[in-house]
Amino acid sequence: MHLESIGADASVYRAFEPWKEQQLTLARVASAARDHYRLFTDDGDVDAEASGALWYRSTGAAAMPVTGDWVAARVINPAEAIVEAVLPRRTLFARRAAGRREDQQPLAANIDLVFLVSGLDGDFNPRRIERYLTLAAVSGCGAVIVLNKRDLCDELEARLAETRAIAAGAAVATASTLANDGLSELRAHLAPGRTVALLGSSGVGKSSIVNALMGDERLRVNAVRDHDSRGRHTTTHRELIPLPGGGALIDTPGMRELQLWAGRDSVDSVFDDVGEFAAQCRYRDCAHTGETGCAVRRAVEEGALDPERLANYRKLQGEARWHEALTDPLTALERKRKWKAIHKAARAYKQR
Repeated sequence: MHLESIGADASVYRAFEPWKEQQLTLARVASAARDHYRLFTDDGDVDAEASGALWYRSTGAAAMPVTGDWVAARVINPAEAIVEAVLPRRTLFARRAAGRREDQQPLAANIDLVFLVSGLDGDFNPRRIERYLTLAAVSGCGAVIVLNKRDLCDELEARLAETRAIAAGAAVATASTLANDGLSELRAHLAPGRTVALLGSSGVGKSSIVNALMGDERLRVNAVRDHDSRGRHTTTHRELIPLPGGGALIDTPGMRELQLWAGRDSVDSVFDDVGEFAAQCRYRDCAHTGETGCAVRRAVEEGALDPERLANYRKLQGEARWHEALTDPLTALERKRKWKAIHKAARAYKQR
């Protein structure tokens, strides 16, 4: 396998030049599990670990190798290597890590296109699709919304119309791996050198789509639960899979929690219809909660804007505002000064 077939282009080789002079090998991360990696090289695949120097230079866990990264590796023998450096990422799909800290959790790097997969059974959720689209917007990669399991949907046209209304310019495709239907539309997005990642909740059929596009049963799949169409986390890690005709797919585990790692501009780009109405509001700082002359609320009342979409917009804007406040150095400094003044005033009041 040549690395060009899975995305190595002139920009990758230019970034690798300094490391080539040190007799290192260009590789791409096929899978990552804690500090153990599987790498693809021109000479085959090898197991690898990160060097101590890479850990020392790293600015945090988010800077360590993830599936899809291009890396400079020191090959010890045909089966072992040491990752010495991570090359600059062209795109990165990431979310906010679980917990109270504002930490970034990269999901996959150097993706050209992401299939946002949603099931047309009990899993269908437009609000979740909007959240995925927001993360795709900030990642730098294109997006295609894939509505899978069309054979189980009795209201296909209604679901398509509902999805296209929130797609924000993304293409919308339907498929059924069980009926072998709609796969040619997905194959049209594949090409030598292109990397496509599949993202979605458990049970939507990501692994089934990979198997169908590969033409064999490479990945294990399970049936969803009958009562709620939820999956069972068949895929347990992110894996880059080379395609027979060139290009690569990245299969990912289902995600039940997808917290934003994005700013308000990314949210606005997905909710462009809300922005158009907001531009007609009487006040520039309108919060769309009942202010006089609010064009957004008027659009809801007239049926031109889905109230659930507006509620989700406000929710995602709140998450994005919180993210900006915690990650913007100037905002963080202002917040620190504010609380310092509050504590100083509280101490002075207590002394009096």
